[in-house]
Amino acid sequence: MAATLYSFRPVSRDDFPLLARWFTQPHVNAWWPAEGALDEIAQAMAEPGTWPFIVLHGARPIGYQQVYDPFAEDDHPYRDQPQGTLGIDQFIGEPDMIARGHGSTFIRMFVRQLFDEGAQRVVTDPDPANPRAIRAYEKAGFRAFDRRTTIFGEVQLMACDRPAA
Repeated sequence: MAATLYSFRPVSRDDFPLLARWFTQPHVNAWWPAEGALDEIAQAMAEPGTWPFIVLHGARPIGYQQVYDPFAEDDHPYRDQPQGTLGIDQFIGEPDMIARGHGSTFIRMFVRQLFDEGAQRVVTDPDPANPRAIRAYEKAGFRAFDRRTTIFGEVQLMACDRPAA
């Protein structure tokens, strides 16, 4: 699967009907509840510190990707990470695209771009009861290093560190 098939474009209001449909998909809704999700994305679009994207496979929108700076919020639970850390969250929205290797591939590509832009570490926080997500992150180069109860619930904190030069 060629990584060049993936690209990321900023979310616009025109994407909200697509995002709303994705949030109703059982494989998304099980881990990212639809209630309030579009409001959270709208807020992320308006405030500094979080950047939401649509993941494209070729020209086809297949998922959602966001990156955030945990140091942009005074009370963010991951402010204990080293300076230069960014966080990511994502999902594949299209049911026919899950369990085919797309997630780990586009995550790896996105993280590489973050490292190229200066990030030192990237963290993500899947639900410990979501083995599919954890395995995709492992395949993308993440390692589990802490299990926490946060404002987001129980999480498996995972990190991918910038490769040494």
